[in-house]
Amino acid sequence: MIVLKTSKELELMRVACRISAEALQVAGEAVRPGISTWEIDKIAHDYIISQGAEPNFLGLYGFPGTACISINDEVIHGIPSKSRILKEGDIVSIDLGAKIHGFNGDNAATFAVGTISDEARRLLDTTRESLTEGIKAAVAGGRVGDIGHAVQTYCESRGYGVVREYEGHGVGTKLHEEPGVPNFGTAGRGIRLLPGMTIAIEPMINAGTHRVKQMSDGWTVKTADGALSAHFENTIAITEHGPVILTKV
Repeated sequence: MIVLKTSKELELMRVACRISAEALQVAGEAVRPGISTWEIDKIAHDYIISQGAEPNFLGLYGFPGTACISINDEVIHGIPSKSRILKEGDIVSIDLGAKIHGFNGDNAATFAVGTISDEARRLLDTTRESLTEGIKAAVAGGRVGDIGHAVQTYCESRGYGVVREYEGHGVGTKLHEEPGVPNFGTAGRGIRLLPGMTIAIEPMINAGTHRVKQMSDGWTVKTADGALSAHFENTIAITEHGPVILTKV
């Protein structure tokens, strides 16, 4: 069931999304060679708690961290660890959210660790811009397929693979609500976008094939060919006046 939010509920969501965005920002600012993904996770956790919110990833479906932290060819769901140390030239995706007043925020970004290759920089830039294109397509009266089509055509025209197995989603009193928001699709198809809908758009884009593989830890997902992957995400509201990004600092 798709839940349309009232203006009061949207204001509550703004708080959760602001805290989520700020937590992502402080986590990203901590990214540097030599830091562990566990340390980054703790920084995000402590910030969210300091704001009176709760980390909504922690314990969700049994996930052991505040943030999913994924390095290089890891697409999503990397588990924070004291033994995972970032090094110069890595790229690291951080996906996290906060819950407060009964509502959730959700966002992600991929960060450069020191100086990265031109290939990695192009991937980050393309994935970030594809999120912008997806958001532009999220207009009242449109369809979910418009969003996926915008992301897919932007990335595939530049030679990148668009992950099929994982997608964006509705956000509200639950972190994952209807509708699903794939990063591929046909314009004019799918669920109608209505004012009051709140969704997370999150392109997961690979430098090589779109195919992925699940690791034995039950969480981490990697590219099937070992190529780099990037991930950017915002929670947005569909309004009569266009899409509004809720996860903004």
